[in-house]
Amino acid sequence: MKVNDIMAALEAKHPGENEYLQAVREVLESVEEVYNQHPEFEAAKIVERLVEPDRVFTFRVTWVDDKGQVQTNLGYRVQYNAALGAYKGGLRFHPAVNVSMLKFLGFEQIFKNSLTNLPLGGGKGGADFDPTGKSDAEVMRFCQAFMYELWRNIGPDQDSPAGDVGVGGREIGYMYGMYKKLAREHSTGALTGKAYGWGGSLIRPEATGFGAMYYVDRMVRQKGETMNGKTIALSGFGNVAWGAATKATELGAKVVALSGPDGVCELPNGIDKEMIDYMLVMRDSRRNKVQDMADKFPGKAIFTPGKKAWSVKCDIACPSAFQNEMNEEDAKMLIANKVQYVAEISNMGCQPAAIAAIQNAGIPFAPGKAVNAGGVSTSGLEISQNAGHINWTAAEVDQKLHKIMNDIYDMCVEYGKQADGSINYVKGANIAGFMRVAKAMLAQGIV
Repeated sequence: MKVNDIMAALEAKHPGENEYLQAVREVLESVEEVYNQHPEFEAAKIVERLVEPDRVFTFRVTWVDDKGQVQTNLGYRVQYNAALGAYKGGLRFHPAVNVSMLKFLGFEQIFKNSLTNLPLGGGKGGADFDPTGKSDAEVMRFCQAFMYELWRNIGPDQDSPAGDVGVGGREIGYMYGMYKKLAREHSTGALTGKAYGWGGSLIRPEATGFGAMYYVDRMVRQKGETMNGKTIALSGFGNVAWGAATKATELGAKVVALSGPDGVCELPNGIDKEMIDYMLVMRDSRRNKVQDMADKFPGKAIFTPGKKAWSVKCDIACPSAFQNEMNEEDAKMLIANKVQYVAEISNMGCQPAAIAAIQNAGIPFAPGKAVNAGGVSTSGLEISQNAGHINWTAAEVDQKLHKIMNDIYDMCVEYGKQADGSINYVKGANIAGFMRVAKAMLAQGIV
């Protein structure tokens, strides 16, 4: 395999799909050496097949707003690779959603799901619909119209979507209700992220953040240190950041920054339980303003408009909101402020130049496909509970999640250990995820 040749061909076929192309290049550069040790992979053209999705659905979603006006959005589902199991990946509702974004997210999902060792393929979907400022009735009508177009192509043994940015429990509920009506079956595994009591799993909303902190804890312990007293900066304040703040506090760390589109809240004394609980109020308000934290807790939270979380001095930085949110200047600011660890919780949360700057400075950096695998892991556990008609306690789910994240960390170390003893977590995650998928594709023939 020659990465530049493959990338040149892809760039010619997919002009302008920069996020997707960036994700592919990162994986191929990581696995090139190992791949070339397996001539059977080259003979079966594993890479050439893997980088293209199995299929992409694009569909119109037409709905009526509260003023009686007809609105039209575009919906998508990228079913990327099913070598390990039925397609699995979230649905994202955001105005910036397009095919390139979803192909990048779906491609990343293949390897993230592979790392869990659960029988999950990779996929992603969504729409350019913005739920911010919409009434519950408008969101319901959109979700129902979206599912009307998608329902034939999903199901527990075919494709099982979950939530993502802009898609929480409310949206999953509306979509599942419509799926159930159309399919005429109570197939709880058709979507994950459902509420507990009708097929959902305990701790699913906080699972991505919990899993991320379990992974970060291992990074810190790898250096002979502990989380106790470490300061953490998080971007965003939704489910992911809420879960991360909760678990980080349990592990003895101190969350000193939260950010939003409007700016950053510095928390000089760290976040406390009352503030963590208020993050859920902020999320549910759908105002998308982190300033609300400072207004609610004057003196304990200091708001600065237009700034990012990375402007606050911290030991650990965790992008946890959106892709490419940390740029090179942000990374340089963190380095100047003596950051000790950077772990993406959002998928591809750092731009390539930011990653390079962090790694060149000798700072341990872990990619989202490994760090944020807790969410899909718990979705997989939800499917298992649905299939077996069982309900694990929150402690049981958390225990299983902790083990999965420890196993993922160990695989990243196994494949990412360098000659000098350092760990290249990006390389380790990519190789570990790739090898399991590649071997399955090889065994299943040219399909």
